[in-house]
Amino acid sequence: MSDTVLSMKGIHKRFMGVHALKGVDFQLRAGEVHALVGENGAGKSTLMKVLTGIYEKDSGEVLFEGKHFHPRNPKEALKAGVGIIHQELNMMEHLTVAQNIFIGRESVKGGLFLDERGLNERARKLFARLNMDIDPTELLSKLTVGKQQMVEIAKAVSHDLKILILDEPTAALTETEIDELFVIMRDLAAKGVAMIYISHRMDEIGRITNRVTVMRDGEYIGMKDTDSVTKEDIINMMVGRVIYEDPKQSSNVPNNAEVVLKVNGLNAGRMVKNVSFELKRGEILGFAGLMGAGRTETARALFGADETQSGVIEVHGKRVNIDSPMDAVGYGIGYLSEDRKRYGLATSLSVTENALMASYDTYESGIFIHESRVKSITDEYIKRLQIKTPSAQQLLKNLSGGNQQKVVIAKWLINDAEILIFDEPTRGIDVGAKSEIYTLMNELVAQGKSIIMISSELPEVLRMSDRIVVMCEGRITGELDIAGASQEAIMRLATMREAG
Repeated sequence: MSDTVLSMKGIHKRFMGVHALKGVDFQLRAGEVHALVGENGAGKSTLMKVLTGIYEKDSGEVLFEGKHFHPRNPKEALKAGVGIIHQELNMMEHLTVAQNIFIGRESVKGGLFLDERGLNERARKLFARLNMDIDPTELLSKLTVGKQQMVEIAKAVSHDLKILILDEPTAALTETEIDELFVIMRDLAAKGVAMIYISHRMDEIGRITNRVTVMRDGEYIGMKDTDSVTKEDIINMMVGRVIYEDPKQSSNVPNNAEVVLKVNGLNAGRMVKNVSFELKRGEILGFAGLMGAGRTETARALFGADETQSGVIEVHGKRVNIDSPMDAVGYGIGYLSEDRKRYGLATSLSVTENALMASYDTYESGIFIHESRVKSITDEYIKRLQIKTPSAQQLLKNLSGGNQQKVVIAKWLINDAEILIFDEPTRGIDVGAKSEIYTLMNELVAQGKSIIMISSELPEVLRMSDRIVVMCEGRITGELDIAGASQEAIMRLATMREAG
């Protein structure tokens, strides 16, 4: 077609015996927003890295504006008009907005001095063109994540882009910020900029995209017009099976189940204020609330990662003092952080080293490690949790997000934790991996484990929880049995600010 700005045909890429891309096709039209979807590990990022010159393709053809395209690095791709905005923003928070946008392309007066006024004026004109309300002189660190995202987009567009790749751009945005982003994207599309939109959020794909290309296991599965395909169709193409997401109708926990964790009057910092609740054996206790409600801070205080000022914690009916994560582990508590790469994993180490991180003393004898026992237990949990990895010695950074999350879970199961705190357990992973995590959580509580699940996704809270605790501004504002819970009821409690 004459309006095709990008054509990728038969793209192959291998890494040390792993066939990451298997003859993938992808086409992009000028002025369209084209969703690229698939489970983690499907090959989406690898394909985009081939396009932007990070990886060299093994074979295949890339045509950009009708000509063969072979950038040797992202800088060359950007100069040609192909830019990418990664999920983790790559900005310098100590610089101003304008300095971030034009870094390396600064205005200079007299050949010696930085022309701040000229730099700010260039940024103002750029923002006016993009209908963005941002002060060029503001320090980037003062902006919300959403506004920082806008600055990153403005920086990319300032290079006169023909193609903009957005990788999970809404992962850390509020609903209002997502709406603002979509307005800007539609405006860019109207100006002829083609966009590749990578996201796990099915509802957003229907709102903002024109077409959807689906990948699975490194292969091209198909392309559909967005207005002629359902969410269920896309998910089925992604995973090759139907995934049901119905809410839980009733609690699976008997009324007389043992209380394994009791918290009374917990106070910690500014974000945990007089928090009290109980967790029963075999229960998934959902924690819901808006950003800044204090859910993660409560979890960190329980796990001894943050200092508490007051409150009583009981495990199996006995009062305990938890002053450090080591204390919590000793009482059978495991914590899966919302930021698994920062707090839960060492991605430069192997699957084995990560899985046994909390349990190495069990497999030590003096200065020696029982290698056969280590291999046996790691292999057992790789099999039990269906962790997709070539071997237990594979570096964790080479695994998909869903499989990395399973390794964190394996770490606490090997440690035999009875109480598991899952903070945003499915953030950043695809629908197929989500379903596997949900199945695993249900298996764990069926075995007698107890789970506190913090989630910002209300459908997830309603699907998994037996009871729901709702927080607002550091306080618990209500508790709902799953049988009577709804998104509306949760949101009423999540916005119940303290009077005065």
